[in-house]
Amino acid sequence: MALVLLAWGSGLGLADTAARAAEPVHPGVVVRDDLQRDITFARSPSRIVSLLPSLTETVCALGACDRLVATDRFSNWPAQVRALPKTGGLDDASVELIVSLKPDLILLSRSQRITQRLQELGIQTFALDTQTYADIGRTADVLGRILGVPDRAVILEQTIDGAVRDIGERARARRHGGGPTVYFEVDRAPYAAGPESFIGELLDRLGSRNIVTADLGPFPKLNPEYVVRRNPDVIFISPVEAPRLGERPGWGTIRAVREKRLCVTTPEVNDTIVRAGPRVAEGMRALADCLDRLAP
Repeated sequence: MALVLLAWGSGLGLADTAARAAEPVHPGVVVRDDLQRDITFARSPSRIVSLLPSLTETVCALGACDRLVATDRFSNWPAQVRALPKTGGLDDASVELIVSLKPDLILLSRSQRITQRLQELGIQTFALDTQTYADIGRTADVLGRILGVPDRAVILEQTIDGAVRDIGERARARRHGGGPTVYFEVDRAPYAAGPESFIGELLDRLGSRNIVTADLGPFPKLNPEYVVRRNPDVIFISPVEAPRLGERPGWGTIRAVREKRLCVTTPEVNDTIVRAGPRVAEGMRALADCLDRLAP
């Protein structure tokens, strides 16, 4: 899948995560990552390479942007990270460049294959799962501990949770009757955002109904006919794919395609939607605005 998406939706709110915020990392403290490895931190890291945009954004939201010495090529927010060395993509990061920067910590996702190679070279890595809405709060909590700023993590989590809750309540208050059925395409295979993904939970909080069932997983690859049969009211789609939907076999009969109920966002706005990080409320607001304009 071209996009590595971070998610959160297990029903555990950010405020719940904030309530169990831990103490700052002290010498010798052990923190468990999402590969179930116990990582010992002799000290709080000062030279960090982030290999995932949402992790980059979370580090910066916690006030530690100055500790980043490089990122993946897709990390572009906040603006100051654009000038940092870029190690490559999500699956083709340059080991040579990473080693040359002498980092004391690499942040990456659980699925990135470079982990084993970096471990062999003696470079400390920390993997975080970014599939669900709850992962956003948990990531902030864990990174707050590692960076020695747990109080900032609590504030970040509470701020995000409050904004998401407010946007959802306002959206539901504006809607009369049943919510629209929606399909959110994250990649053209097609891969969809299921209800267990953080995007799916945001859509649910906005009062819409996902055509994808929970048993298919957070970001399932679908048979294109599945979407045709489910006939969504609204489709969230990339600007590249939007003009081509009618060319897909059978898709011209889908209500959203026939009635041009297609939510298309700019790349900048799309980043806030598909990254499970500190800007998730901005992404949710964009989803809400589109549903207000287009939903029947």
